[in-house]
Amino acid sequence: MFIRAYLRASTEEQDAGRARASLEQFASDHNKVIASVYLENASGATADRPELPRLLKDARKGDVLLVESIDRLSRLPVDDWQKLKAAMDSKGDEFTGRMLGAINSMLVDMMAAIARKDYEQRRERQAQGIEKAKAAGKYQGRPIDNDMHKRVTELLRAGLGVRATARHANCSTTTVLRIRDRA
Repeated sequence: MFIRAYLRASTEEQDAGRARASLEQFASDHNKVIASVYLENASGATADRPELPRLLKDARKGDVLLVESIDRLSRLPVDDWQKLKAAMDSKGDEFTGRMLGAINSMLVDMMAAIARKDYEQRRERQAQGIEKAKAAGKYQGRPIDNDMHKRVTELLRAGLGVRATARHANCSTTTVLRIRDRA
């Protein structure tokens, strides 16, 4: 049995490793050691995350998945959550499956649904606030960083791909795509 820690932050600007020390302390408090850490900056509302499938591929029956909270693992819509859960369930051992399966499944489903609802509500409140501010003439959006736009444009023209451009320009791939599509 290995303990595999999954740490995720939603954007490149956030620190995905922020909770690492607390997870290591939790494992230590239970006389365990984390065997591997999977760290990524990607939205929990999308299944398109490179480290999560790698974790599932590496995991063996009976391994333990350690996360700070369920929303670090998933804020997926129900169908995508069910697929992810099935992939995780396939790694459980027979004893765990029989003894704890029903309870764990119910709790994890409930926590995943709460995380998704929280995500959707925050997005909705954010959109409402932005719309209200726009109507009042108070919302301008984030100002454009002309220097970054110039760097990104030059890197793209030099033939770099989106990810390489983002890495060299120190911005997100979304920013690169937005600049590319405007050009």
